[in-house]
Amino acid sequence: MKKPNRKIVSLLAVVASLAAAVGAQAQSSESSASSPYAIYGSGNSYIGLNAGRSDYSMGNGTGLYSADRYDVAYSVYAGSYFNRNFGFEFGYLDLGSVNRAGGRTKADGINLSVVGRLPIGSSFNLLGKLGTTYGRTDVTSGTGSGVTAGTEKEFGWAYGLGAEYMFNPQWSAVLQYEEHDLKFSGGDRDRITSTSLGLRYRF
Repeated sequence: MKKPNRKIVSLLAVVASLAAAVGAQAQSSESSASSPYAIYGSGNSYIGLNAGRSDYSMGNGTGLYSADRYDVAYSVYAGSYFNRNFGFEFGYLDLGSVNRAGGRTKADGINLSVVGRLPIGSSFNLLGKLGTTYGRTDVTSGTGSGVTAGTEKEFGWAYGLGAEYMFNPQWSAVLQYEEHDLKFSGGDRDRITSTSLGLRYRF
């Protein structure tokens, strides 16, 4: 069983703390922002679609089977901010599937996260998220691979780091890295990561 990357989780906590500090300091000047791309007001919502690449950095068992590591991943999600720095997000993610241990391994899930935003200028934000993914994994394997086949469904931790560039008050581009702790057949847990690029629409 792999443990969470403590350095990245700690970095996420630092980003969230900085976001709170910057938010408090800039709150008084927010109403005087002249740019139409100024940081969002309280209570805004958004929907988004991201696509990219998943990384299955998992063992291939004991058999002489070939293995893939990467596949296409995508996510669709919706969120809303409580204030200019913090909110929540809910979405579905598909991490694709790879050839492994003489069969295939695939994963998808539903994610619920607290999200943070650190404004850098009038049109650029650093993003962070921390929450849980209800993941579903399915594994098939070849004879003698030593990898247990089966399907599992369970909650696990998840986090992400990213950046957002606002084209205009409604549309923005998002680059994001995510990591999801998922349970696999045989009782093992492993981390599946994804790096993706997408669009958000704010309303």
